[in-house]
Amino acid sequence: MTRRARLLIAYHGAAFHGFAINRDVETVAGTLVAAISTVVRAPVRLTGAGRTDAGVHAWGQVISTDLPVDTELERLVHRVNSMCGPHVVVRSAEWADGDFDARFSAVWRHYRYTVLNTSTASPFLTDTTWHVRGGLDLSAMRRAGESLIGEHDFSTFCRRPKVPEGEPDKTLVRRVISAEWLPLEDGLLRFEIRANAFCHQMVRSIVGTLVDVGRGKYRPEQILDMLQARHRAVAGTVAPPQGLCLWEVGYPPLVESDAR
Repeated sequence: MTRRARLLIAYHGAAFHGFAINRDVETVAGTLVAAISTVVRAPVRLTGAGRTDAGVHAWGQVISTDLPVDTELERLVHRVNSMCGPHVVVRSAEWADGDFDARFSAVWRHYRYTVLNTSTASPFLTDTTWHVRGGLDLSAMRRAGESLIGEHDFSTFCRRPKVPEGEPDKTLVRRVISAEWLPLEDGLLRFEIRANAFCHQMVRSIVGTLVDVGRGKYRPEQILDMLQARHRAVAGTVAPPQGLCLWEVGYPPLVESDAR
C-alpha cells in the first residue's frame, strides 16, 4: 500500500544537468529518486512542479510521489538530506490528497532572476547571478516588464517544443500575473515573475531582452511588438541559467473536506 506525499525541495543547479531524469547525466530528479528509493526500500517515481534546466536553481520546487504507507516522513527528510545535501535538500514533507499532482495541481509558478550590475564580477556570486557590466536603465526595464503582464502568446520568448509529425503545435499562450524589477544592495537587481505556467527558456529569454532594454538596444514599447511577432528571432539575449531560481509554486488552498 502507498500514500501520496508532497515534498518541498531546494537545490543548487550548478551541480546538475537539469531537473528531469536523464540516464546519461546527474540530475536533481535522478538523485532524489535514488535516495528516496534507498530510504523507503522500494522503487519510487516522482513528478516535479517545474522542469528546470541545467544550472538553474530552486528554493521552492515541489514534488509529488507515492510512498509506502508506513514511511516516517521526518525520518525520510533527515535521511535524504544526509545523502543528498548540501546540493539538494528536502525542506519539508507532508502527506497529500491522493489526487495531488505537483505539476498539474499547481496554479502558478514564481521565478526569481538575479543580475549583478557592477563593473567587476564577484567570485562569490558567479554561479547564482548574471554579471552585467555597464549602466542599466532600471526605469525602462520596469516599463518593458509591465507589457508582459496578462495573457499572451509567448512564442517570441520560448524555445518551441518539437511536435511529432501530424500532431498540432503545442500552445505557448501563458498568463503572467506579475513581473517586476527590484533594486537590491551592492549592484544587485532582482527580477520577479509569476505566471500560471512557463514554457522552455521563457524567463531567461524575457530577462535577457529586458536587460537589452536597459542597455538601450530596444525601447520599452517594443516588447508588445515582439509578443505580436511570435518569432524567437525578434527577441534579445537569452540570459544564462545561473541567475535563475524557481522560488515558489502556488496551489489551491486546502479546504476542510480535502483535509479529511
